[in-house]
Amino acid sequence: MNRLVVALLQMAANGSDQDANLRKGDEFCRRAKTMGADVALFPEMWNIGYTSYPGTPGDYDRIGTETPEVLRARAAWQAQAISRDGPFVRHFRDLARELEMAIAITYLEAWPGAPRNSNSLIDRRGEILFTYAKMHTCDFDLEGACTPGEDFYVAQLDTAAGPVQVGAMICFDREFPESARILMLKNAELILVPNACWMEPHRLRQLQSRAFENMVAVAMANYGGGADREANGHSAAYDGIAFAKDGSRDMTVVEAGVAEGVYLAPFDLNALRDYRSREVWGNAFRRPHRYSLLTSPEVKPPFVRRNALGEAYEPVKR
Repeated sequence: MNRLVVALLQMAANGSDQDANLRKGDEFCRRAKTMGADVALFPEMWNIGYTSYPGTPGDYDRIGTETPEVLRARAAWQAQAISRDGPFVRHFRDLARELEMAIAITYLEAWPGAPRNSNSLIDRRGEILFTYAKMHTCDFDLEGACTPGEDFYVAQLDTAAGPVQVGAMICFDREFPESARILMLKNAELILVPNACWMEPHRLRQLQSRAFENMVAVAMANYGGGADREANGHSAAYDGIAFAKDGSRDMTVVEAGVAEGVYLAPFDLNALRDYRSREVWGNAFRRPHRYSLLTSPEVKPPFVRRNALGEAYEPVKR
């Protein structure tokens, strides 16, 4: 078996205490290495624990009614953004080099205009292979205060198991089939998914579907150990191999409970590559010349919305 091991770092954050989150992330990465991990995957926006700002609109009845106090709180939240060249990310680059383990570190990234929800994939030599910013920001809520990403990325990650093509999406991205589809079309074999939301059965099945329809391995790390549903754990991984010689099989590699921990997801790369070379999903029988409507920016009722800043949602301009 050509085995690649991804460690899902299911943690509870220390609020927006960035120093404490750095120390905890370091501790969990070191634990992952001792357990045999090749890659350590963080939950979404780890540097500030995905903490919200007071008064974030959570439903459409309150949109556009923010008080000056809420607007100031939003600005203070945005001010917590960090540079990918700063000490927080640099710490995990040094740690990846020390441990000889790849690390997918997440953070609120400083960006012109408004910060981004970002994930930097660091290889085992401490080099950043790509920094992906969340494309499908949750503009109905907190992330209306963020700049969306502009593209999806795939890079060849050198590991002890050999080179593997790795891509990334973040949380809400997985609710759009196009995200994983584009990553598959860019040759991703493994998709890393930092997460920060309630992973109930529908969302887990959704993630499993992304693995099934693209014949890709998927690994997702969520917050855990908390009392609220946003930290309900259930970090999970699926190997993308839906059928064996004797019929349908369970693609689940691991599914955590609620407790904090390092949950290992071992993937058999040879088995996945063999499966992808002969089965009918992925890009084998698509008809993209019939899909032109998928690229239309027009939004019709009943899907017309306003975002959390009270603006009409116009995706073509974002």
